[in-house]
Amino acid sequence: MKKKKTPMRQCVVTNIHFPKKEMFRIVRTSDGRVEVDLTGKTRGRGAYLSKQKDTIQKAIKTKILDKHLGIAIPLKIYDQLMQLLVDDNEPS
Repeated sequence: MKKKKTPMRQCVVTNIHFPKKEMFRIVRTSDGRVEVDLTGKTRGRGAYLSKQKDTIQKAIKTKILDKHLGIAIPLKIYDQLMQLLVDDNEPS
């Protein structure tokens, strides 16, 4: 039996490829909203960030998501990413 391929995506900050499930997807929708796509199916222009605190901090500092998505990213998006990162790392 063939093994299924793991979808890989490239982090816009580090330019390193990671499995899709290990990344955050941030989307600019057609009506100009920016949101964190937890399903990976939201329509719009997307950019991927690896789930690492220093990567998110570097994205804030360099405004690389603004450049990739062509729109100013509100700080609440970065706050949401940090909260999701904390929630993922909490033991169950």
